[in-house]
Amino acid sequence: MQLRFEHFAATSLMGSEESPPRSNGELKFDRDWESLAFGIALALAKKGHYEWEDFRQELIAAIAEWESQHDLTDASWDYYQRWLIALERMAIESELIDETELEQRTAELLNCQQNEKK
Repeated sequence: MQLRFEHFAATSLMGSEESPPRSNGELKFDRDWESLAFGIALALAKKGHYEWEDFRQELIAAIAEWESQHDLTDASWDYYQRWLIALERMAIESELIDETELEQRTAELLNCQQNEKK
């Protein structure tokens, strides 16, 4: 069940270039981290760390950057990579984390994942 804010945020993206992937009308997440990033972005906006519209505009910018550097049929397109870029930028801009700490924590997570695969 969506609360008013979640409903507003999800519907504000529908029918636009920044609209999340869907399957049978439901949000579609192929990897666990995608749904986490989606939820974190909503939660941070709901808690007032940034305006949802600011996040949406950052997402549009991240998508436009990819499109300016790639052919639109490029198979490397990944919607949630763009979402993650927008989320990282908003977290830094909102001073929730600084860029150095974000890079450090990302490296730690990647190292943990690599060690788990071994």
